[in-house]
Amino acid sequence: MGVVVSRRQAIFAYGSLLSLASAERTLGRPVEHAAPARLPGWRRRWSQARDNRRSEKTFARAEDGAVPPWCLGLNLERGAGPGPNGALLELSEPELERLDAREIRYDRLEITDAIAIEGGRRFTRVFTFVAKPESFAPSPPPGAVILASYFRAIEAAFEALGPDQLEVFRETTGPPPVEVVECVLLLDEIPAGNPRDW
Repeated sequence: MGVVVSRRQAIFAYGSLLSLASAERTLGRPVEHAAPARLPGWRRRWSQARDNRRSEKTFARAEDGAVPPWCLGLNLERGAGPGPNGALLELSEPELERLDAREIRYDRLEITDAIAIEGGRRFTRVFTFVAKPESFAPSPPPGAVILASYFRAIEAAFEALGPDQLEVFRETTGPPPVEVVECVLLLDEIPAGNPRDW
């Protein structure tokens, strides 16, 4: 009889997936952080752009109803240094595929050999998400904004992750490069379980 090898896999969450409430809405089950982690040799930037007028969800400014042309999201890019902080979420193969459907402007990338796990569980494979080429914006497009609900959820998730994690997030990300604005959902064709708040 052959030996059964346990294959454990995880996602390195470095933005909105770090929010347990958000991940739980997508996966339909309770979620916990398996371990804090860093990704050396990478950097985190506001370099993913969503066409706010032509995607599955459109947001308008709460104050005047104006529709920003672009919404920025966090992204990972190769770069020097200790790397961005975040945490691992342990997932099954079907759950990884569910996150692929959520992160539609990102490609899933294996980073097993690069991740630095700060204690906790070990995994056979570790993945993360990086912006698809067509969603990558090295500089913010004209009129781009960051949704305040997205920004708040990310900062709250890092604050909940542990002492100093929010400060490390800010140090390894830098300030928002565009205005952070309060918006409301105007139109949507959002798949079930995908975020509706940003």
